[in-house]
Amino acid sequence: MKIVYLSLGSNVGDREQHLARARERLNAGGLRLLRASALYETEPRDVPDQPWFLNQVVEVETRLFPKQLLEQTQKMERSLGRIRTRPKGPRTIDIDILLYGDTILSTPGLEIPHERLAERRFVLEPLAELAAELRHPRTGATVSEMLARVQNQRVERI
Repeated sequence: MKIVYLSLGSNVGDREQHLARARERLNAGGLRLLRASALYETEPRDVPDQPWFLNQVVEVETRLFPKQLLEQTQKMERSLGRIRTRPKGPRTIDIDILLYGDTILSTPGLEIPHERLAERRFVLEPLAELAAELRHPRTGATVSEMLARVQNQRVERI
């Protein structure tokens, strides 16, 4: 079994309900939800002309391999109404693999740890709530250390 951290985000419709439904689905298909952070409201980062997001990080346990996990999370996104109309645009649900144990993986379509983990306050704040001393497998920096370096993004715990 591997401990995995996933980021959940929504900025369309009933954002809180979309996150709740995603958490429910995580307990199926080879995943077991262990813990979930609080919800955080965050301003859009890459495409600013869209609604604000609700974000959360969850800790899950799985026997799935990384590619299988990616397929499972993408299947969950589709079942929860995600339609990819434009990159980084509005979405009912987004599920990203942040960390998969201490695995380092770089393949087309899947980068573990998530390639922009250290730049995203909206991910680091909720991740720090669950595992502040967890170390990035590539850089060795703790979640707290990475969070201290990212100050310019509006993220509010709700």
